[in-house]
Amino acid sequence: MSLSELQKVVRQKANKQHALILQRFFKTGSGEYGEGDIFHGIKVPMQRTIANQFHHLPLNDLQILLTSKYHEERLIALLILVIKFKHASEPVREKLFNFYLKNTKNINNWDLVDLSADKIVGAYLIDKDKSILFKLAKSSDLWERRISMISTFYFIKNGIFEVSFQIAEILLNDKHDLIHKAVGWMLREIGKRDLEPEEEFLKLHYKKMPRIMLRYAIEKFPETRRQAYLKETI
Repeated sequence: MSLSELQKVVRQKANKQHALILQRFFKTGSGEYGEGDIFHGIKVPMQRTIANQFHHLPLNDLQILLTSKYHEERLIALLILVIKFKHASEPVREKLFNFYLKNTKNINNWDLVDLSADKIVGAYLIDKDKSILFKLAKSSDLWERRISMISTFYFIKNGIFEVSFQIAEILLNDKHDLIHKAVGWMLREIGKRDLEPEEEFLKLHYKKMPRIMLRYAIEKFPETRRQAYLKETI
């Protein structure tokens, strides 16, 4: 199956009414984080189906998809990369990892990051030097900073928390709420597995954390404990 066949399927599945909903949901207006992004109007389960159908496409075709003006074509390319990575040998995984990092400018909305970063970047780096994550965390690019945080989800799922805490500390004073949400989410995921280290981190930082970051981090806490953090009575 070819790239042109994939693009034909995408056009067939397009829904203009849903595309308008997605353009509002993903903040594509002037000055918003997704400014200028456009959509075919295809739901994610269908995009996953298309990715599975075309997972044998070569990287040069995925590069074309990743530079598409259409959000769904970029996401399908990333979903194919995830499939390829899962079944690849170590040398091929390295190639896919490098390909991903060379395309961060095209991984330019939160869903694109969240559905791919931990499964490629995190999965590749779990037993390797992680300095690239700290570089991304200090990037001027919003999406590279989110990639740095979400990539650590793979570590968290494998019981490794320290890198997530280190990245979170770098991002504590970030100005963007999409970073606040990402950090809070990862802290919450740590707490779901082991509450003690999350609380140790929160006790050090919760008073200076952005409010939305804190709310995400303590979302699953018992109500009395959650209110104690919100009222700064810990």
